Amino acid sequence: MNFIQQAYKGQNQWYLYLLVIFIVLLGWQFIGVIPLAITAILHSENTSEFLRAADDSFMSLGINKNLFLFMMVVMFAFGLASLFLGVKYIHKRAIKTVITSRNKIDWNRFWFGFFVWGILSVLVVSSDILLAPENYTWNFKPLPFFTLVAVSFLFLPIQTSFEELLFRGYFMQGLGTWFKNRWVPLIVTSVAFGLLHGANPEVEKLGYISMVFYIGTGFFFGITTLMDEGTELALGLHAINNIVAAFLVTTDWTVFQTDALFVDTSDPSVGIEMFLPVFVLYPLMLLLFSKKYGWKNWKEKLLGNIEKPVITTK
Repeated sequence: MNFIQQAYKGQNQWYLYLLVIFIVLLGWQFIGVIPLAITAILHSENTSEFLRAADDSFMSLGINKNLFLFMMVVMFAFGLASLFLGVKYIHKRAIKTVITSRNKIDWNRFWFGFFVWGILSVLVVSSDILLAPENYTWNFKPLPFFTLVAVSFLFLPIQTSFEELLFRGYFMQGLGTWFKNRWVPLIVTSVAFGLLHGANPEVEKLGYISMVFYIGTGFFFGITTLMDEGTELALGLHAINNIVAAFLVTTDWTVFQTDALFVDTSDPSVGIEMFLPVFVLYPLMLLLFSKKYGWKNWKEKLLGNIEKPVITTK
């Protein structure tokens, strides 16, 4: 059975998806936000200040950046736990089925994507720093930085795993079984993934042209998942992408405002870094993966139909 067909291993009625989505939103956006809200209350002098700060997700309250990052990850942890509970107890199928079609999770794939994209990301950002050093300020503060590194490597993969398993796992499988093909879930989940990031502050600063990057990234992760019949590679790619973004360079106008090594002091602008990954690096990564893992039948894997398998029970 291919990756999308894993959904057939459990209860697959459309209304169950609505119920699980409701539970995920409840865990992620309501229960998960409670620790951050309590932290914000403790940092607010009065109710008015708290309500004003809520408009920018409490980022203006002066909460320790590492604590704030951790509290944000807690929200996604509740979302991920809610998704797992929904898959296991509402759809009544193994959690593994939303991760991979293989008999067990292939962690070698996760680490391959993690390290290759990590090295490439560091090289690209480092090159930009060397080519335009006037745009960057050294910001190394030992204790905050090493705390950031610990929080990033230990906890940010929770956030990225939630997004990957929700979009490339749960939604892609559900849409695939409803529309009986692969291209509709690929398009819908990729565009939806991009639109989810439309609330990021950098979109407001750079304009909607920046959605090319987010939607393009969604397609990259989606194509990788469909071709590889599992999310392991995408999980590794997404995890290291956000980790590098957190600890290497920060600005005062992006979603990750951290105690990173460098601060980008340049004015917000749309440059080559917006299009280089989508139109150059992502295709090269897909070529690398296809060579390493022997991907074939691209047309069928990305555009083909999905049939309900005959599942026999002993």
